[in-house]
Amino acid sequence: MAAQEGKITMIESEIPKVRDHYLLVKTSHSVISTGTELSVIRASRNRTAYLGYSAAGRIVECGKGTEPFYKGQLVSCYGVPYVRHSEYLLVPKTLCCSVPDNVEAKEAAFAGVGAIAIHALRMAQLQFGESVVIAGLGVLGQIIAQISNASAYNVLPYEVNASRAELFQSISNVEVSVTREALEQRIKEKTNGYGADAVLLCTGGGHSPLTNESLEWIRDKGKIVIVGDIEPDFNRSRMFGKEAQILISRAGGPGRYDPEYEKNAQDYPYAFVRWTEGRNMGEFLRLLSERRIQVSEYLKESIPFEEIRQAYEELQQGKNGVLTRVIDYE
Repeated sequence: MAAQEGKITMIESEIPKVRDHYLLVKTSHSVISTGTELSVIRASRNRTAYLGYSAAGRIVECGKGTEPFYKGQLVSCYGVPYVRHSEYLLVPKTLCCSVPDNVEAKEAAFAGVGAIAIHALRMAQLQFGESVVIAGLGVLGQIIAQISNASAYNVLPYEVNASRAELFQSISNVEVSVTREALEQRIKEKTNGYGADAVLLCTGGGHSPLTNESLEWIRDKGKIVIVGDIEPDFNRSRMFGKEAQILISRAGGPGRYDPEYEKNAQDYPYAFVRWTEGRNMGEFLRLLSERRIQVSEYLKESIPFEEIRQAYEELQQGKNGVLTRVIDYE
């Protein structure tokens, strides 16, 4: 599945042949990352852009040097260009992670999104008990907010879309602010007037007033982490006034876009790079396995692979307030 000239197209190709340090995976489920993929579709002028980056399936064949993976094993997979909405995937072992027995394949398909969420929180470098504003509760923002809550941070979610706010509250029992005024009052109450330790901007849409508004929400020397597709238009005087740190989170963690780690499947030494994108995937699966977080509420809009065009059309038109779609290949 790919985008060409702003439209969805199906591309037929042969099943890839396995190679050393790679796994051939028959896809069970993949997740549409709405914000990212709609941006890719809009930008697909004069080029072909593959869609999707987070999936799960069973190993059909193992290349040499892929131990301890084995044929028939259920794995999560993450990362363009190896992972996309396709029936078969050839993925470097560093971008695959074994799935615990009590986690379903459709849940495991979120592991790529989960790795991005975890890396964004690591960028904020929060400590136990600190406060974090999660601005924007799309599927990525929801998962970030769930993980923050499971980590016992003081979570202050902000979402102007009432249905998304209600969904997160039903999952977490954490109050969501749906207006700026309500959020600022909660920040004042929950931080004794000091301001939040960090703000994670999980919205898209390019230029946004949230960038400068977020400077009002943080404490002196607080952090702002850009997670969504938003332009970093920050007011210098406001930044200077608080000596604010402005950070940007790049995908699922260390290893992303490094050809040695991804294409050549060479993992980083555990002692020197503790949390690679692959290990972040594994941590997300652990949280699912221990039921510290859940994605079941995002699985209600599962569709067969044959209906993927219609799914994208509905997401493009913003119908039904759907956060994402899970594609079922079985």
